[in-house]
Amino acid sequence: MSTPSKTVLTVSELNQSTQRLLEECFPAIWVEGEISNLVRPTSGHIYFTLKDPKAQIRCAMFKMHNRKLGFTLKDGMHVIMKARVSLYEGSGDFQLLAEHLEEAG
Repeated sequence: MSTPSKTVLTVSELNQSTQRLLEECFPAIWVEGEISNLVRPTSGHIYFTLKDPKAQIRCAMFKMHNRKLGFTLKDGMHVIMKARVSLYEGSGDFQLLAEHLEEAG
């Protein structure tokens, strides 16, 4: 009796596939929340957490997008963000890649 063959993925392959799936299923979306854990490394990118009372998600805004900000981001600021859903392949972290931010009161 033969055993069905298994498809075995490496961690990298699984993360790559998950990243592609997320990016295909979620075109640009709008999300509202509060900025926390804001970090501005010398690369010019911005990293932060977007949260509401029940959940949070890691976010990145790359230099080419954050140049267009008309205000200074601060922890505690309430924003509306246009973003793409993604997965950071290296660590397997689910994240949002911000393309546009607006202050939200």
